Formats: sequence, C-alpha cells, structure tokens
Amino acid sequence: MKNFTFESPTKIIFGKNRIHDLAAEILAYGNRVLMVYGGQSIQQNGLYTQITEHLKENDISVFELAGVQPNPRLESVRAGIELCKTYEVDFILAVGGGSVIDCSKAIAAGVTYSGDVWDFFIRKAKIENALPIGSVLTLAATGSEMNGGTVISNPETSEKRPAGSDLLKPKFSILDPTLTFTVNKYLTSAGVVDVMSHIFEQYFTPDQGTTLQDHIAEAILKTCIQYGPVLMDDPENYEARSNIMWASSLALNGLTVTGKMYGDWATHYIEHELSAYYDLTHGAGLAILFPVWMNYVLDEKRAFKFAAYARNVWGVTIENDMEAALEGIAKTKAFFKEIGMPASLGEANIDDSKFDSMVEGACKFGPIGMFRKLNKEDVKNILTSAL
Repeated sequence: MKNFTFESPTKIIFGKNRIHDLAAEILAYGNRVLMVYGGQSIQQNGLYTQITEHLKENDISVFELAGVQPNPRLESVRAGIELCKTYEVDFILAVGGGSVIDCSKAIAAGVTYSGDVWDFFIRKAKIENALPIGSVLTLAATGSEMNGGTVISNPETSEKRPAGSDLLKPKFSILDPTLTFTVNKYLTSAGVVDVMSHIFEQYFTPDQGTTLQDHIAEAILKTCIQYGPVLMDDPENYEARSNIMWASSLALNGLTVTGKMYGDWATHYIEHELSAYYDLTHGAGLAILFPVWMNYVLDEKRAFKFAAYARNVWGVTIENDMEAALEGIAKTKAFFKEIGMPASLGEANIDDSKFDSMVEGACKFGPIGMFRKLNKEDVKNILTSAL
C-alpha cells in the first residue's frame, strides 16, 4: 500500500426532509446564490418551490441557471459564469444529478479565471480558485456530490473532457433518497452501472496490499447488485434508493483508491468519446464497454484480479483463475442486461463511422489506462468488439 492523504471535506446531510437544513448551510458562505438545475422535473415534483421559498424565507437572494442538459454543455457553463459575475453571486447551489453538479463545478472554477473555462479541460490552465458550491442530489450515479471532478462536453469540437480540483468539492450535499423516487427505470439502471463502473476503475489496478480498499469496493458492488433489480420493480423502495444513493457517493469520494494509483479510467475515456459524438447516456455507454474491456485486458498476468472479483462479488466457486475470471465477466454483462442496459453499440444505434475520430480523442494525451496500457490500436479493437 502506498502513502496517501485522505480528506473528504464534503458534509453529507442524509435522509428524508433534509431540505430544511439548506439555508443554514448556505449562509455560512453567503446569501447570493446561483441555483443551477436541469429540466422541469424539479418544478413538477415540487422541489423547486420548496427550495426557492425556503431560501427566500431566510433572506437568500436566488438567481437561476436552468436547462442544464445530460452530458452538460460548455455553453451552459459559460452562461452560468456570466450570471455569477453579473449578480455578484457568492455561492452556487446545484439541484440535480451529476450533470448539474458538474456544470456547477465548472462555473465555480471559471468565475475568477481571466481566460476561457475550457482551458481547464484541455490542460491549458490549472484551477486555482473557485466559488463554494453545494448540492441537492436528485439522481444517484456519478458521485459528483462528494468529489472534486467535473466532466463537460464541447459540441463545437466533439469533445467531452474531465477536469478537477479539491477546490471543487461541494461544501455540503443533501442526499434525500425520496428525491430519486421518480427517476425512471432507464436512468436508474444507468446510474447503478455508473456507480459500479467507478468502482471497477479503482479496483482493477496493478496495486498490491490494498485488501481493505478492495473489500470496501466489493461491498459497494454487491450493494448495487442487490438493490439495482429491486428498483426495477419497486422504484419507491426507500431502502433500495438509500443504499444506491450512498453507494454512489462512496464509490467516487476517494475512499476505495486510497493507497493506490489513481485508477485505470481507460473505459471512461473511451465512453466519453461515445457520449461526445452520440450524446449517449454515460451509464449506458459504460454498460456496453466494460465487459468488452474486461475481456480485452484479461490475460494470465491479470486473471487473479478478475478471479477475486468473480469470487468475492458474484460468488463464483471455480478454482482456476482464468475460468473464474471469464465467469465473473459473463455475470457482469448479464446483470447489466437484466437491469435494462444495452449490451452492444448496435443496440444503441452506433456504428463504426466515427471510430477513428473517437480513437484520436480518447488517446489525445497519449496511451490510456493503468491496469493495462491501451494505445490507439487497442482502443479501436475495443470499440470494434463492442459493435
């Protein structure tokens, strides 16, 4: 296990009716708030009215950026930055899922920066200052409510790029599982896959001696496998929503990667290309790609790790590591299909016409991955196998 420093400054406010804590948390940082949200769902379910009335009752001025899309766009980020500057906002409140939170983080980073915010995503500039943000989570998937990462799409260049800084970690996040009751089956399933994929990226690494971290990761995976199917039949099951919501936060708050390398992340880089070109739901793209990636990188050297995953997560009892690994991968693919995710690019109406451009984009900064380094040819092979 490597040396590490673990700090998780985000205050988690978990449970029913925790919106009542919102104003007190915001007032610790200011009283002029940009509220960022997506479509009309928070207006239809009453959350919008509940939040805005609560904030106004506490003398908090509210300005709004609405219409943030899945795979949040650079144009929304730029619009939010202008609103913050115009109204001298001192706090950003993200009300939504990972897309809204990611957009809010990018806005927070760009407000005090003299250049264009996209510079952070093309590695031209480093985030050195940011407005404080908080979140009210309405979709369990990305873990953005408890980490400093953000991913933004630039349709002008067909790019979807990550950026990050500890400065972007939310000061607090309100996690009320009841706010996810109305999330449809498709997005719920995609969220479960997203959570599992974050664990995969940090579990399948070359590191040794990280037994505790790996067992925590396996427990999160088993939780997703237990409760994901429950939500397909019973979307208002509070126990299931609670466990998936907390799993989402723990899967990407740095806990399971302590003492390790950063993680692999090759599959995420490849999926970002799919999302950039086809606006595919992130979790759906990961459901297609991860079993393909697993089979592609599996060899005698790495079989032991896949075998551990198969045995500890799926209960596979096969003694031979390679055979156990293959069984675990097969069960993973079957599970994704069981909860309604596509199993191939063809099912998502994606062909190979843009593969060359996607390969270039995925490897823009060189080979990707740590469990096994992937070059452009490898990425092309994985995409082709996913057809």
